[in-house]
Amino acid sequence: MTAPRAVGVRAPYATMPDVVRAWVDDTLGSPVVEAVDQVGGMSPGCATRLRCADGTRAFVKAVGTDLNRDTPTLFRREITALTLLGSHPLWAGLLAAYDDGDRVALLLEDVDGGHPDLADDATMERLVAATDDLGAAMRSRVDATEVQDLVGSVLMKPGLTDLRAVFGHWLAAFDDLARLPDAPVPAWVRAEAAEWRKRMAVLADCRTDTLVHWDVRVDNLLQRRTGEIVFLDWGAAGVGESWLDPLLARLERVDRAWFDRSVATSPALAALGDDAITTWLVGIGTNLAVRAVTAVDLNLPTLADFRRVESARFLGAAARRLGL
Repeated sequence: MTAPRAVGVRAPYATMPDVVRAWVDDTLGSPVVEAVDQVGGMSPGCATRLRCADGTRAFVKAVGTDLNRDTPTLFRREITALTLLGSHPLWAGLLAAYDDGDRVALLLEDVDGGHPDLADDATMERLVAATDDLGAAMRSRVDATEVQDLVGSVLMKPGLTDLRAVFGHWLAAFDDLARLPDAPVPAWVRAEAAEWRKRMAVLADCRTDTLVHWDVRVDNLLQRRTGEIVFLDWGAAGVGESWLDPLLARLERVDRAWFDRSVATSPALAALGDDAITTWLVGIGTNLAVRAVTAVDLNLPTLADFRRVESARFLGAAARRLGL
């Protein structure tokens, strides 16, 4: 079975401030009598399945700046994205949101299911198809003008993530390698850092007019008991190109030849081309490696190791594709 790779240390629902728990009871119209805390993901806040006295069920996620100063921004971005999209079976619908300027909470549809087993070939193919359906659903509901108006000015400001800015930020990672000998980046990347930076700069100059989830991985997915895939955690939602989510959906198997075969089956990824895909893998892998040794992550004790592991997977896949 595939297990979530991103597993942080979450605060339980019982430790959430009284004002948040009172808002939950009032909004749901019945007091919470059961709270089952969940694992997976990196937020230090709660992620909890709720059952109320009248049988109502919901899912709550809540965080405050006391736990992490940046995570409330991610929650606000999720509220923006889900409000923009409305309800759909492909994602857990937003029931209500709370924001007092310090604490942010979301009440979401409680999806009856669990994380999909992406070690199963049929389930993996179902995810690939669902991701294409997700892109089509988002494009049918949100046009380019709407998403452009909602882009945040910088990476951690309210608004949708600007993927052009994200990729531009990755370029600095190549510049930083010379002063970071402890960054876990292989010699073949270091030796050609300037060339990889040049290639990534071309890819970074992308068209940004499509709403993308930008965080498709197993810990952000549920599979309903009836089999359908549901996309969760829209805190990274941004504006970029249509090939991004199909690429992310395949990253669970990036360390296998399956990945190389699968990208060829996607019209968007086939149009992007193998060289660009490999460049993207080098870009994200290098950025994660640099962040693993430079970022300061309050109340996110497992994030640095997660970055190291993911960086190794992506750079290893790039090396395979290059025949190294």
